[in-house]
Amino acid sequence: MEFAGIGGFSAANLWRMRLFYDTYSSEIKLAPLVREISWSKNIIIMEKCKDVLEREFYIRMTRKFGWSKNVLIHQIENQSYEKTLLNQTNFEQTLPAEISSQAKLAVKDEYTFDFLELGDEHSERQLERAVLAKVEPFMREMGGVFSFIGSQYRLEISETEYFIDLLLYHRRLKCLVALELKIGEFIPEYVGKMQFYLAALDDLVRMKDENPSIGIILCKSKDKTIEDFD
Repeated sequence: MEFAGIGGFSAANLWRMRLFYDTYSSEIKLAPLVREISWSKNIIIMEKCKDVLEREFYIRMTRKFGWSKNVLIHQIENQSYEKTLLNQTNFEQTLPAEISSQAKLAVKDEYTFDFLELGDEHSERQLERAVLAKVEPFMREMGGVFSFIGSQYRLEISETEYFIDLLLYHRRLKCLVALELKIGEFIPEYVGKMQFYLAALDDLVRMKDENPSIGIILCKSKDKTIEDFD
């Protein structure tokens, strides 16, 4: 009666409105996100997804890629969220349970760096210089929640110097992120080197209130980017 002339207040919709409020009113991170997609898409996500992180995933993907209702339903039924969590990481073995799922969503399987405008043949040093010359679009492609700390970040261990290609900080996960740039295919030896770097970062650089450091190995000629976590 109060909203005369306005439709949409069926009994079913009123119950959905109440459920919507109960679901998101206490979710500080999700409350602003739900405003950025339509009511009907929110209802689909709310009714088909029960996990908070799963809901966040589909809200963000719907907003980013402009999914229609049918595409959104297809993505949910195709278990896109679960498949994203199964990417090439070792989160579950090396990160605390409370942040492992968040970390999986924070790092993508694949990155596109066409904006670097590099030729087919280039060295790892040329790749690094191109990234540093275009830090802003690089950080956007990485997901937009990273802060840049430095390049060729120096670590001294037992009087020997080691250098990490790029060191970033993930604001949401509150952890250091070591980034190694490789121009060829992934080889297992990269993992051991990255684990060494991460142990050193946790021991020498990480602050007490920060989560364990994360490592990302970017390989050009690989079906998927390889991420290693420690």
